[in-house]
Amino acid sequence: MEQEESYHWADLTAEKIIRERGNKDKYVCAAGITPSGVVHIGNFREIITVDLVCRALRDKGKKVRFIYSWDDYDRLRKVPKNMPHPEVLEKYIGKPVVDTPDTFGCHKSYAEHFEKDVETNLPSVGIHPEFIQQHKKYRACEYAEMMKYALKHREKIREVLNKYREEHHEQDWYPLGIFCEKCGTDNTKVLKYDGNHTVTYECDCGFSDTIDFSKKGIVKLNWRADWPCRQHHEKVDFEPAGKEHYAQPGGSRITANEIYDAIFDDKHPVDLKYDFITVKGQGGKMSSSLGNVITLKECLEVYEPDIIRYLFASTRPNVEFAISFDLDVIKIYEDYDKTERVYFEEETEENKKAYLKERRIYEFSQVEKVPDKMPLQVPFRHLTNLVQVYEGDIKKVVEEYKTFIKDDLDKKKLETRALCAWNWVQKYAPEDMKFKVHEKVSEAIKSMLSDDQKKAIKILKDKLKHNKYDEGTLFNEFYTICQELSLDNKVFFKGVYLTLIGKERGPKLAGFILTIGVKKTISLLEEA
Repeated sequence: MEQEESYHWADLTAEKIIRERGNKDKYVCAAGITPSGVVHIGNFREIITVDLVCRALRDKGKKVRFIYSWDDYDRLRKVPKNMPHPEVLEKYIGKPVVDTPDTFGCHKSYAEHFEKDVETNLPSVGIHPEFIQQHKKYRACEYAEMMKYALKHREKIREVLNKYREEHHEQDWYPLGIFCEKCGTDNTKVLKYDGNHTVTYECDCGFSDTIDFSKKGIVKLNWRADWPCRQHHEKVDFEPAGKEHYAQPGGSRITANEIYDAIFDDKHPVDLKYDFITVKGQGGKMSSSLGNVITLKECLEVYEPDIIRYLFASTRPNVEFAISFDLDVIKIYEDYDKTERVYFEEETEENKKAYLKERRIYEFSQVEKVPDKMPLQVPFRHLTNLVQVYEGDIKKVVEEYKTFIKDDLDKKKLETRALCAWNWVQKYAPEDMKFKVHEKVSEAIKSMLSDDQKKAIKILKDKLKHNKYDEGTLFNEFYTICQELSLDNKVFFKGVYLTLIGKERGPKLAGFILTIGVKKTISLLEEA
């Protein structure tokens, strides 16, 4: 959907790409990471940032290639915390992560373990990049000419890097890393280069050799040179980066852009700086090496896929925000539902700019295409009560809404949201929101009830037996009972909650009784 005027950052970025890279039929957008630890929701910000820009370009009628590079030919630099058998991993420091064993014991390599986790979960949020494993490219010698080009221009690369280095690279410096054929590490140094494809190297282990890197794939460009050269090789038009890559002096994205412009005829790809993601209450940015991470899979246990997308689509990339697992979860669901109502004009947004922006956020939030009509909305807060009434039986929760479910989409969304509510209650909800409806009222509970509370409970039981209520009329009935007995409202509610769930507080009582069912409520009140 092309708009007359763009208000969303992804559309504005797409327009910038077209403006700066020329009006092409097809654009290449890129992202990537070294799978040297858990790929967390902070890393996911780069992936979804690219995905949203890809969608914006496609909405403008452009073809897009979205590539995601697994930099699995990078060395293992250190062992992250919380890894199984760290003593095994320590032996692979300096070797490619793709050659490091999976100490979890379920994949071919350490790198593949983290790659597959991401590749399995991305489709659930509507993201389908083309994955590129860099170890395959390098080992197949596909980058031989790219490396030769970089070596030809190594003096320009050295000049860019030395601008920001206190200790300069000397003239005998080469932008190459070589994995020793004897010990497997990159603790090597290039001694000589013939100007074509042949290099001589020596390793700290004492081994040395002369090899042709167009035939033997043990050579790779150093990170600072590798990034811009691969961007040029893949004809990348857009690639964002985290703010740490822009850190002065000489952040890696800053030098990548400068190297690109220094050695190639065209201008570096359009970039976009994105900020950190934190976990509310945890403090500090997430770090795989420190082990303080939350994954996309863990977020999907609590947030619907559309709402995961909404969190990022509704926040500018350069703004830091925290993923919440506390009571904010309820507010986030409410905010998303409001945006959905605005889109389907079930709720008004007076400001035109705000209205158009909300509409666009909703479109970007959809895993698949935008529904033809507004889906069934069941408030998340209400579901947190309902799933506890049915003790996690999602089928019974769905049955409650059978008269409101219009199609398979409604049913699927309700099932997903109910399961998220159940997961949230079990893992993150505060204790005062958790409950279990009594099967029987114990003697201990009965002894806690005052005579006045027992009188009020008896009146409520009789009224439930002889009258029909909706939530509003039942709520009013509570106060009529309190007035009749000159009983403090709080004392009344405490008595009923103790009888039903053994707690002094609970969900809004009128709705709760109707959810439990009048018959069940009466049977418990009779025991008090």
